[in-house]
Amino acid sequence: MNALSPAVQAPPSALDVLGRCRELARPALTEAVGRLHPWVAEMAGYSFGWCEVGGAPVAAPGGKGVRQALAVLGAEAAGADGRAGVPAAVAVELVHAFSLLHDDIMDGDATRRRRPAVWKAYGTGPAVLAGDALFALAVETLAAAPGGPGAVRLLSTALADLVRGQADDLLFAARPFGGPERVTPEEYRAMAEHKTGALLGCAAALGAALGGAPEPVVTALDRAGRHLGVAFQLVDDVLGIWGDPAVTGKPVGGDLRERKKTYPVLAALGSPGARRLPALLDSGAHTQEAAALIEEAGGRAAALAEARAHTAAARTLFADLPVAAGAAGELRALLDFLVGREL
Repeated sequence: MNALSPAVQAPPSALDVLGRCRELARPALTEAVGRLHPWVAEMAGYSFGWCEVGGAPVAAPGGKGVRQALAVLGAEAAGADGRAGVPAAVAVELVHAFSLLHDDIMDGDATRRRRPAVWKAYGTGPAVLAGDALFALAVETLAAAPGGPGAVRLLSTALADLVRGQADDLLFAARPFGGPERVTPEEYRAMAEHKTGALLGCAAALGAALGGAPEPVVTALDRAGRHLGVAFQLVDDVLGIWGDPAVTGKPVGGDLRERKKTYPVLAALGSPGARRLPALLDSGAHTQEAAALIEEAGGRAAALAEARAHTAAARTLFADLPVAAGAAGELRALLDFLVGREL
């Protein structure tokens, strides 16, 4: 390279982006949780991986902070300092934690991130209370920010979609694998957009709104985040059947053993070669045979193809947005990281 040429810096990795945004939001998140009743704050801290039961500090694995990052990058995409998106980052992280606390109770999941779930560690009633407190704290945090009323409206829309998606997911469990009442891939896509995509879209949109972005940019970021959420859920479904337990933290075939109606399963059930699949899935016992049949019937390929389509839609939206170049590059890096695990 010519000595007079400016150094070309490599774009930051997705892990760098996640770490930077977590560090930016962490003080405000810690301060918000500290305003809760001490017992509730302890349960919240436990859910975030900050402490053990009883409050002793610990470095347990927490979440990636994806929603926090989307909120900060949304503000930066609008040309604002990332700190403008911190109230949005805190609010969506609190809502995400609230949803996980309640989801674990509804689904009967006893562990979360290789530790006892909050309801197993503290009891069902206390876990419900902690979830309610986190939700209330999220609204309070966002309402106090500049532009709070409009931001709260965005959050309430996402919450309504999240509840709709969770309701559909719970109802899917009671529906059969075969026959006219079975869950269709189209129904599943709608559920995933609501349950997973709504909050991801809301995170980016909230950050952009607090950063002063015009309405078309806010709307486009919400749509991109929803596509990202569906793609992420589809890849998660693939990993739930064929993923490495050392990476996923889940047992091999766990989703099949629990008879979950994930996208690879639903896509395979539409294949003429999968006539034996409903009986295998109903038993929940022959997971290896069921996984092989799902793959043979095209379920894995269909899920990954669908994930690629949603990833491409999100990339197109990011590319078409009039946003700061640095934020656009980091948004793309985050997208590739989240859905590139099997693509």
